[in-house]
Amino acid sequence: MKAIFLKSKAGRRFKHGHPWIFSNELEKPADRPEAGDIVALRQQDGMFLAYGFYHPHSLIAFRALTGNEQQPDKAFFSELLEQAILLRNKVYPKSNVRRLVHSESDGLPGLIVDQFDDVLSVQVNSAGMEGILDMLLNLLSEKLSPATIVTRNDSSLRKLEGLPQYTGVWRSADEDVKAHITEYGIDYQVDVINGQKTGFFIDQRENRYAFRRFIDNADRVLDAFCNDGGFALNALVAGASHVDAVDISESALARAENNASINKLSEKIKFIKTDVMKWLPGLKPDRLYDVVNVDPPAFASNRKSIPVARKAYRKLHGSAMQVLKNGGILATSCCSHHISEEDFLDSIQQAALRNGRQCQMLFRGGPPADHPVLLAMPESGYLKFNIFRVL
Repeated sequence: MKAIFLKSKAGRRFKHGHPWIFSNELEKPADRPEAGDIVALRQQDGMFLAYGFYHPHSLIAFRALTGNEQQPDKAFFSELLEQAILLRNKVYPKSNVRRLVHSESDGLPGLIVDQFDDVLSVQVNSAGMEGILDMLLNLLSEKLSPATIVTRNDSSLRKLEGLPQYTGVWRSADEDVKAHITEYGIDYQVDVINGQKTGFFIDQRENRYAFRRFIDNADRVLDAFCNDGGFALNALVAGASHVDAVDISESALARAENNASINKLSEKIKFIKTDVMKWLPGLKPDRLYDVVNVDPPAFASNRKSIPVARKAYRKLHGSAMQVLKNGGILATSCCSHHISEEDFLDSIQQAALRNGRQCQMLFRGGPPADHPVLLAMPESGYLKFNIFRVL
């Protein structure tokens, strides 16, 4: 097995538990491994540090797998999958929708596995996992006996690893894969092939449920960036009299309309196809909303985009406050790890100041237990969710 070497005094974050080594922290290998090879990481003096995936052309040059000197093999990956599944059986034993593998947080860098009833949605975002994908799919099939496994390898993150983007159905001729799931009493039909990310935003499950506590009977609610309708349907189940559900994606709105129909809630919801960022600032509703939820896509895809993202969040929050009644509820989310919680909250406070409002934080949420956060890796705790009373 080939070895790579840390530069002198490099790897400080790695030695404190972070699982990545960046390309500028490594000596140039004399015998350069191929992208996705498992290599041994060593110090200058030859001392062994870890085994992991290597990539010669990626900023993330090394993704750690284990600090043990026994080389990772099929049994190693089987055990990691087994431990990940056992955790989900513990935290969501009766749910038919769960994230089974959460990448680095489960010791499986670049691998995401979501369960939608008897369908598994698998996404690979590292060259190392791509190289052993067939083995992983066989292991998942053996352990869980799913009816179908979908490969959702259409993430833009794959470009960073030089990987092609594609979707497919493993060992099946089906091209249209739907799954039926239930989340806290609400039924959804998940389009596993065409739905966003891996098919459905499981990471908001607890936040959607918490949102219900802040809905009163007869409330008028705006759900901006509604996607499959999760927050909108939770508002209606909690007693809202009407919800405006807004999204720019026609396919997302079609899924949301279908989910409203499944739950017999269509009469109380209006779907609006438009660009929220352009539509909301000029909105002058006949009656101010009692509750506004904004769940935008990531505004910051990298560090360079942070200043622009801050302005976008501030603009969005200001526009939301302008259509919200005094004492109304604002729920808001951020799914970019590049935006810190401090920056996110500051965007809300700055928007409040500019609109002559005050915000009382009522709830602070984040990812659910099937999306574990690795303390040494802040990036794994990307999701921020807050609920405010706006005065």
